[in-house]
Amino acid sequence: MAHVILGLLLIIPMSFYDLIKAFESGVALFYSASSGSIKRALDGLLARGLIEVASVEGGRGRKVYRVTDAGREEFRTWMTADPAGPDLETAALARLYFLGLVEQPERLPVMRRITARIEAELATLTDLDERLDALNVPDEHRDLATHQRAALSYGIASGRFMLDWFRDHAERLSRDTP
Repeated sequence: MAHVILGLLLIIPMSFYDLIKAFESGVALFYSASSGSIKRALDGLLARGLIEVASVEGGRGRKVYRVTDAGREEFRTWMTADPAGPDLETAALARLYFLGLVEQPERLPVMRRITARIEAELATLTDLDERLDALNVPDEHRDLATHQRAALSYGIASGRFMLDWFRDHAERLSRDTP
């Protein structure tokens, strides 16, 4: 979540309330967060010196936050690193959402790292599917196994779609990159 907040603040300095609205209106497409988790992440970014209070506005002391130089470097490092974590779709879509914030020459390599991770996860699922074909499922578990295999099949189909989509976007990006 911290990197998503950094990305949002790189677009424009915002208050806590503005960040909540930004999550609700755009980021929620790929990442959901409560106001409490946004506040904790914001406090952590402040403590690490990755953001700072740019101004305090109004009678209620509304703080507007902006990214520091260290925060810019942290964001760039995250964007250009291999997508990690258990939720590949969120990791991929977060980087896609903020891809316009990294320098033009870095964008295609980001897309290639995303597609490499998708390929690896898809290969793992496909391998599991093949290994399950060889298993002898006891009669009392066949119904359960049928639905578990359906979930695996969905995961494989979803992974194939994601891979095709990211490959197509990377191809468009490579054509548009001078």
